[in-house]
Amino acid sequence: MARARIATAVRAFFAERGFLEVDPAALTASPGNETHLHAFGTEAIHEGGARHSLFLHTSPEFACKKLLAAGERRIFSFGHAFRNRERGPLHHPEFTMLEWYRAEEPYDTIIADTISLVHSVARATPAIFLRHRARSLDPFQPAERITVASAFMQHANIDLSGCAERTAFATAAQRAGVSVAADDTWSDIFSKVLVAKVEPRLGDGRLCVLDEYPVSEAALARPKPRDPRVAERFELFGCGVEVANGFGELTDAAEQRRRFAAAMAEKELRYGERYPLDEDFLAALAAMPPASGVALGFDRLVMLATGAAKIDDVLWTPVPDHA
Repeated sequence: MARARIATAVRAFFAERGFLEVDPAALTASPGNETHLHAFGTEAIHEGGARHSLFLHTSPEFACKKLLAAGERRIFSFGHAFRNRERGPLHHPEFTMLEWYRAEEPYDTIIADTISLVHSVARATPAIFLRHRARSLDPFQPAERITVASAFMQHANIDLSGCAERTAFATAAQRAGVSVAADDTWSDIFSKVLVAKVEPRLGDGRLCVLDEYPVSEAALARPKPRDPRVAERFELFGCGVEVANGFGELTDAAEQRRRFAAAMAEKELRYGERYPLDEDFLAALAAMPPASGVALGFDRLVMLATGAAKIDDVLWTPVPDHA
């Protein structure tokens, strides 16, 4: 099976580069603190009947960063993650997440890793081209690298430098043909434009690295040293499909706490729920070295390598959809 061959290629890729495979627990007290990230909840029942809430993790990120703080330097995690309220051609509630981290190595190195990993996967499959629906790309062509600001201008004719205020951004988005609701925040508008106008146009013919997200759209990333308005955050696209999301990691615990608190306040306002902060993770940031990391959707990469139309086609046992 192609999926098994690709998984073997992934592990060989990291073994050749001296990475240690880690296996973080799936159960956690805090599943992530981003506004639109939804977890599966459960509870532990103790002897005597005492109960406390737990969640299935939405990503092994917090656990991996705790390991960096404990002294690990090159690690990768290759296992299942769980996200609620997500089901569609590119989303599944249980999926395989590949994450890796480099301590004391620059952001550009993790970008290079991501592109090289795609090359290794392509070599492990019979098809030379990666495909999705009617689109294809040659993974060995030099990847395009474009900033978010340039992509918004090129694909939506929106100058983000003139859209710092929500009203101006809403007007620009509507002129670009994007519907904006009265209660949409700046971040909501950003997401709508990105999904409708930018992402579908990325990764035609070759891979595309979308780089330098606004700081407000990079909850766990550090600001770029030369321009603190944007963050060391990138996403890798192929055939209009987002495959990976990476950061130069934020290690400022006070700033991370502030971002999490703001996101949970917004989550409660929108969805009537919030998740606890991972205090162990915030404490670990004080000891965590500078690092870069990336999360890659393994199932999506298999989709591109095999030409599958939807994520369920590349899963061994997809969860039934009874909606």
